[in-house]
Amino acid sequence: MTEAPASHSRKGPVMIEIDEAPVHTPSTADPVPDLAPLARPAAMERMAVLATRRPSALARWFWRLFAALFTFVISFAAYDFILRLIERNAILGYVALALTGAFVAVLAAIALKELAAFARLKRIDTLHKAAAEAATRHDLQAAKAVTDRLLTLYAHRPEINWGKDRFNERKGEVFDADGLLGLAEVELLAPLDAAARREVEAAARQVATVTALVPLALADVFAALTSNLRMIRRIAEIYGGRSGTLGSWRVTKSVLTHLVATGAVAVGDDLIGTMAGGGVLSKVSRRFGEGVVNGALTARVGVAAIEVCRPLPFTKGTKPSVSGTVKRALTGLFDKGQTSE
Repeated sequence: MTEAPASHSRKGPVMIEIDEAPVHTPSTADPVPDLAPLARPAAMERMAVLATRRPSALARWFWRLFAALFTFVISFAAYDFILRLIERNAILGYVALALTGAFVAVLAAIALKELAAFARLKRIDTLHKAAAEAATRHDLQAAKAVTDRLLTLYAHRPEINWGKDRFNERKGEVFDADGLLGLAEVELLAPLDAAARREVEAAARQVATVTALVPLALADVFAALTSNLRMIRRIAEIYGGRSGTLGSWRVTKSVLTHLVATGAVAVGDDLIGTMAGGGVLSKVSRRFGEGVVNGALTARVGVAAIEVCRPLPFTKGTKPSVSGTVKRALTGLFDKGQTSE
């Protein structure tokens, strides 16, 4: 009988060689995907849509009848109150009558001021159309009439006295309509254009700052609305409009209607990249991105307001660009993100 070979048992750990796995560190790890949507100009879009929405005929008649009924009731109540007070105490009654008369006089002055504001806005609008027509027809006489009306409009503006003197000295050397209108634009409107651009930059900076730093609900909508209304009113005043409350609303509505109709109220990624510097939105919070977008849309509204309120169309002068305006307005607010790339 043969003896089976003894089995050899091996004690101890068994080493299995495998390929070396790569070592992952934070520097070599894949970037975390940005799942947040791109900041959208919600505040400016809502403000523009609400401001340009035309009420229905039923709503217009409701407010007209309500205003008429309210005025009638207030007038009758005041009349009855004054008569009864005169019957009870003549001195107090006549005092109330004097106060009521003073209040009505103030209301009449406000109404006249609003009518004068509408007249100034119409005057500038007529001048703008006449200048565009003179340039299209190459009519030198029409261009001279436009420049004369422009000098009359700015007769009491001391900040452009030097430009008016320069224009009066050189207008005799120009013998074509385009050259005369361009000379008036450069000499008379250049300082006004600079002041209007500063107003646009200030409004864009304020809207962007409030949107980025104030976390309150609807704060960005309120800041956009108030800043844009103030900006449009100041631009109208710079160019000679000096619009009242209703006049400012009229200019604002015309500007926003134009922006909504042309689709200029939306901001694309190319504009964001131009003004904010490529990767800023990925380096800062989403709130900062909304601030940049709302600031850009405020600048776009301001540029449109300059075109609407300006008495002459842009020919020789340089039309302000939205991206350049935003870059100047937001310098110091978002440039730290650009330099960190």
